[in-house]
Amino acid sequence: MRILGISAFYHDSAAALVDHGRIVAAAQEERFTRKKHDASFPHNAISYCLEEANVTLGDIDHIAFYDKPFLKFERLLETYVAMAPNGFRSFKKAIPLWMREKLFQKGQLRNEFRQIDEAFSKTAEILFCEHHLSHAASAFYPSPYESAAVLTMDGVGEWATTSAAMGTDNRLEIFQEIHFPHSLGLLYSAFTYYTGFRVNSGEYKVMGLAPYGQPRFKQAILDNLIDLKTDGSFRLNMSYFDYCTGLTMTNERFSKLFGEPVRQPDKLLTSFHMDVAASIQAVLEEAVLRLARSLAKQTGAKNLCLAGGVALNCVANGKILRHGVFQNIWIQPAAGDAGGAVGAALAAAHIYKGEPRKIEPGDGMAGSFLGPVYPQPNIEKRLQAVGAVFTVLTQEAMIDTTARALADQQAVGWFQGRMEFGPRSLGARSILGDARSTSMQKTLNLKVKYRESFRPFAPAVLLEDCADWFELDTDSPYMLIVADVREGRRRAMTAEEETLFGIDKLNISRSEIPAVTHVDYSARVQTVREDNNPAFHLLLSRFKELTGCPVLVNTSFNVRGEPIVCTPEDAFRCFMGNELDLLVIGNCVMRKADQDARLKVDYSSAFELD
Repeated sequence: MRILGISAFYHDSAAALVDHGRIVAAAQEERFTRKKHDASFPHNAISYCLEEANVTLGDIDHIAFYDKPFLKFERLLETYVAMAPNGFRSFKKAIPLWMREKLFQKGQLRNEFRQIDEAFSKTAEILFCEHHLSHAASAFYPSPYESAAVLTMDGVGEWATTSAAMGTDNRLEIFQEIHFPHSLGLLYSAFTYYTGFRVNSGEYKVMGLAPYGQPRFKQAILDNLIDLKTDGSFRLNMSYFDYCTGLTMTNERFSKLFGEPVRQPDKLLTSFHMDVAASIQAVLEEAVLRLARSLAKQTGAKNLCLAGGVALNCVANGKILRHGVFQNIWIQPAAGDAGGAVGAALAAAHIYKGEPRKIEPGDGMAGSFLGPVYPQPNIEKRLQAVGAVFTVLTQEAMIDTTARALADQQAVGWFQGRMEFGPRSLGARSILGDARSTSMQKTLNLKVKYRESFRPFAPAVLLEDCADWFELDTDSPYMLIVADVREGRRRAMTAEEETLFGIDKLNISRSEIPAVTHVDYSARVQTVREDNNPAFHLLLSRFKELTGCPVLVNTSFNVRGEPIVCTPEDAFRCFMGNELDLLVIGNCVMRKADQDARLKVDYSSAFELD
């Protein structure tokens, strides 16, 4: 039974192909179109999935879409009616689009599929899965657990914004929901907007900014914006928000509560914005922790699976783990809407068709390495075509050369194997650096990624060495859990350094691995295993032999505003547009000094900033 899962038309369009319950391929459309968060129909991602599985659209038994458009339209109409006459401008913009395109999505989907295969209408049936069931399925079915509680939190699906489910074998049932407009995801996005970042892409910036501030507005948020119960259920005070019927996330009353207007993106971040970020982060963590405790009490489950955009808040995930609410936690690496494509396909396979579930070694996401791969001869041909100057080495020599460059504190572009599915680079399409360097964070942010200097970087560490460096004794392959650097690896602050606040804290070395130690001694840890990430494991092992340190900086291979690179050509263009020193694609090694200077591009302004 082959099922093609699709998410599209909102943000982060993606496709995934499931064959007898096993995920064969998955990719986001943005990687092919080079348009970040591309919401268009995923023609390219579908073509890739079919090619990877060596099938045509005619070989697909069912197509599963990740939400139900009619239920979304119902929510839209009921919201406008309930709040009329407020929101007429928003209503006037939204309804024609729904009547023209979104409401009749089955017909639109059929037309899109006919562009791939003219005979499509005679083949696969199109199924529609509820949004939160897609998320829940994406979390439970690939997890390593026979039975688990499932918590899904995001902005909004059709009506649900938070849902609780229980999964056992191939069965999965949602038994509790919180509905729009009450949403943890939209609450966090409101603060994303208020602090001057872009909604649906800047939430992780708020999370990264939070440790620079103090949560002095936490009680104001709890007193005025959200009524948070002890069991984690909540209601928002909608008099402060404008997202139901307006064109912005917050209103004047929201700004008056905190005493400052919405920050414009070109304005400097101040200690005020850091305190606001710290405050909403503290509220979110408290809400998520209460929800998890309530779910554990209700279900008696030992295992928890998480999905939905809020599950990408790795600080909150770390809190659940440290508080021991559940014995084990597994988080879908593509927790946002892209992962809905995987979930819809798996829900169709196991719930609709009743296929038995097989628990894969590790988990069913194959390390999230589900995207395109380029064989060595193909890499060489592609690099020659774009004018790259490269040397082909044996794998052993390539690993040694790269490890030595990193030990010399060079910034390295690293392109190996199948591309990652989801928002994180995990050692297939990565930019790497020496975690021991006191200047690497600043260098990568300002000269390679062209992004805000406060943004933290994640450590990639050999799984077998993780507990020696971080307060984490479990596998974290998807960079979705924050843990503190071990006390013995930290550096004590001087009295003068302790008086610093805000961004002034940034350049203070806090540990033996300062490039990945955030200002609160935390780190977003990625553990690397030999069985599912062999090349990256070899590199970390060789780096450890040379330096005694099994930790590297690992960040996504892109510049600010650009999707993660997909092809060797994407990687070379990025390499020629920033200040990376070395580029390694397969066994091909490129040094910046050897390249034709005429191929250099102003890559920093090539993409719309996020």
